[in-house]
Order: sequence, then C-alpha cells, then structure tokens
Amino acid sequence: MDKGEKTKRKVIDAAVSLFNVKGYSGTSIRSIADRAGVNVALISYYFGNKQGLLEELMVEFFEGYNKILEEAYQDLKSVSPKTCLFSIVEKILKYQQHNHHLARFVHREVTLDSTLVRELMMTYFMKEKHFMKAIIEAGIDKEEFRNLSCDFISIQIRALLTMPYSQPQYIREVYHLYPHESYFVQQYMKHIKKWLQEFLYTENDGKIKKQLNIALY
Repeated sequence: MDKGEKTKRKVIDAAVSLFNVKGYSGTSIRSIADRAGVNVALISYYFGNKQGLLEELMVEFFEGYNKILEEAYQDLKSVSPKTCLFSIVEKILKYQQHNHHLARFVHREVTLDSTLVRELMMTYFMKEKHFMKAIIEAGIDKEEFRNLSCDFISIQIRALLTMPYSQPQYIREVYHLYPHESYFVQQYMKHIKKWLQEFLYTENDGKIKKQLNIALY
C-alpha cells in the first residue's frame, strides 16, 4: 500500500469511527481530518466532499459483500447449491466481523431514504437478489431445497446475516455476546446451519414423513 492509499485508509477509518458515534450529519470534515491526522484539503483531494466520502464507504462495503455472492454464484457450475449457500453464510459473516464498524454504519445508513440509497438499491441490492435467487432456484430444481418462495428465503437469510452487525449494541447489552469476536461467528454459523437444515434442506423430509406416518398409525 503506497502513501496515498495509506492516507485514504486513515481517512476512511476515521470517518467510520466518527459516523458510528456522531452520525453522518453530526460529523464534520474538520473532525474527520483531525481524527485521521491529515489536512482537510487532502480529504477534498481524495473524496471531493463529505458526500463523496460517504459514497466511497458504501461502495467499498457492498463491493466486498457482493463479490462473495458472485463467487458463490459462479461456483454453481462445479458444486452443489447447498455448498454455495453455506459458503455465503460463512464468508459474509466473517466479512462483516472483519469490517464490523463499517458494517454497522452501512446497515444503519441504508434504512434512510436518500438518492444514494436508492442508487444502491438499483445496483448492489438488485445484484444481491439475482445471485441469491439463482442459487435458491438451483437448489429447488435439484431437490436439495424445499419448494419455497425464493424472495422470502432470501429476505430471511439476509436478516440472519446482517442483524448482528446492524444492531451489535443490542446483542452486547441484552445477550452479552460480541459479534466482532470469532467465537460468536463460529457459534452463530452452527445455528444458521441448523436452521437451514430444518427449514430449507430436503434431506430430512423422508425422516419427517416417516415420523408422521408412525404418529398417525
């Protein structure tokens, strides 16, 4: 990483830290520059203004997020939909764990109605929907997944993956769990896998039917 990239990284890290504490509107370019230890002019040079810095943060996060989905989608050519789906679960949780401050800010920011958020919806969110739908439909076609609504499955999986990083304070204060720790990610992945097995995968359908038949007769 050259000097310019290091400076940009310092500014981005400072902005994420302040945005999480004071909010986007409550944070000034001057305070970001002071936190990063750089001149205000450097922020203008790299990002234009505070809006440009916000866009950089959002794009950086969703580029990494969607890259995981796209790679899993490409893997459908060689591995099962079930493997692709759990790869998404594992990698997105670890991605957010590694970028937990940025994830918290971005997830909070996309709940607001703004031109930037609408643009993100039309680009990154629509791509996310496309990749998830393709993987789920492939699983249904191969009878690995139950024939359920692709849209509702996608919504439920997304909620499971993003909630710990959109509301980390709630999880810390109420449950005394820490989403930024590896232990949390490992245990949470186990529970999501169990949920997928019980709710989505067809592997237990024969066993369930047998149990129902025994109960009926």
